[in-house]
Amino acid sequence: MTSPTAFAIRGRTLLPIVQGGMGVGVSAHGLAGAVARAGAVGTIASIDLRHHHADLTAQAQHCRDKDELNRLNLIALDREIKAALAIAAGHGLVAVNAMKAVAAHPALVRQACASGAQAIVMGAGLPLDLPELTEDYPEVALIPILSDARGVAIVLKKWARLKKFGSGGRLPDAIVIEHPKYAGGHLGAPNPAELDNTRFDFAGVLPGIFKAFDDLGIARGQIPVIVGGGINSHEKLLAALALGAAAVQVGTPFAVTGEGDAHPNFKRVLADALPEDIVTFMSVAGLPARAVKTPWLANYLKREAKLQAVARADPKRCAIGLHCLTQCGLRDGLAKAGQFCIDSQLVAALKGDVSKGLFFRGSERLPFGRAIRSVQELIDYLLTGVKPDLGGSAA
Repeated sequence: MTSPTAFAIRGRTLLPIVQGGMGVGVSAHGLAGAVARAGAVGTIASIDLRHHHADLTAQAQHCRDKDELNRLNLIALDREIKAALAIAAGHGLVAVNAMKAVAAHPALVRQACASGAQAIVMGAGLPLDLPELTEDYPEVALIPILSDARGVAIVLKKWARLKKFGSGGRLPDAIVIEHPKYAGGHLGAPNPAELDNTRFDFAGVLPGIFKAFDDLGIARGQIPVIVGGGINSHEKLLAALALGAAAVQVGTPFAVTGEGDAHPNFKRVLADALPEDIVTFMSVAGLPARAVKTPWLANYLKREAKLQAVARADPKRCAIGLHCLTQCGLRDGLAKAGQFCIDSQLVAALKGDVSKGLFFRGSERLPFGRAIRSVQELIDYLLTGVKPDLGGSAA
C-alpha cells in the first residue's frame, strides 16, 4: 500500500487527515483531542456545547434568555477546548468549527481563540469576516470551508483587500472543499437539486482552485487544500491526494468511533443505516441537509408541505429561546426552509433519543461497517489500507 505524505499548517507537521466538526456536541473534546493526539487535525463543533456539562445544563433548564444561554455555551466551549488540548498533549492540531450561519459565531470565534484553539474552521456561508474576528490572535490558523472554485476566489479576493494585515491582506492557512453529494449535515449547495452537479467534483474543483491561486500570484502549495465528503477508504484518500489535495476531511466515520462524544445510540443509528435510510431535505437554516430517516425525520417529512404552507414569522416560535441561527425557517416564517427546531432535534440525537433526534450522516458506507472502533484504528486504516480484525461486527 502507498503511504501518504504529511502536510503542514502554521509550521505544524500533520497527518493528511482532518476530522470534520459535527454538532451539536458530536465532536467535542473527547473526539477532537484523540484525533489531534494521533497527529491529525481534531475539530470541536462550537455550537451549544453546554449539553456536555451537567452544571451548565442545570443552569439553563428553565432559561429562555438568549444572552444567558450564549454565556453558558461560551463557558462550555472554553472547557471543551482546554480538555481537548490536554488530551492532545502537544500533538496534532486542535481546531474549532464555527458555522457562519450561527448568530453567535463572532463570540464563539473570539472565545475559541482566547481559550487556545489552534485553528478556526468556518463554513455554512462565506466566512468573509473571519480574519477581522481573529485579528487579535494572529497565531491562530484560519480555514474556510467552501464547495467550489468560485467561492474560493471570492474569499481570497476579499481577504487580500484587508490591508490591516499587510500589503497582501490575509491568506487562509488552509481551505476545505466539501462535496455536497456525499457530506453529512448541512451541505454547501443552494438546493437539493444541485447536489449532483458535476461542478462540485474534486477533479474539476481542484484545478479551478489552483488556477485561482495562479491568477492571484499565490504559489502552489502555499495554501493546503483539504477535500471532504465521501472519503471512507485508503484508496479514496490516495485518489484525493493524487488530484493535488494536501489532506482529506472525514466526518461520519469519526462520529462512530469509540471516542466520539455522542451517546452510543447515536453511533448505532449511523452505523446501522442502510443507503435507503439516508435522505436529504431542507434544513431550517435554508440549506440542504443529509441525515438518517429515523422516526422523527420520517414523520416530519410527511408533514413538511403542510407546515411550510402555514409558515409565519414569530420570535416566540424559537423553542428554546437561543435563536441560534441568523436565519431560521421556523422562527422567520421561511416557507422554503425547514419548519422545526434544529437545536432541539440535534440535542435529542446527541443524547441518544432515537425517537426524537435528528441524526446527521454522510451518504457513504462506513469503513468498518457496523463496528464501533477507535480513532487510532480509523486513522491507521485511512493511511495504510489495513483494517483491524473486525470479526463478525462489520456485517
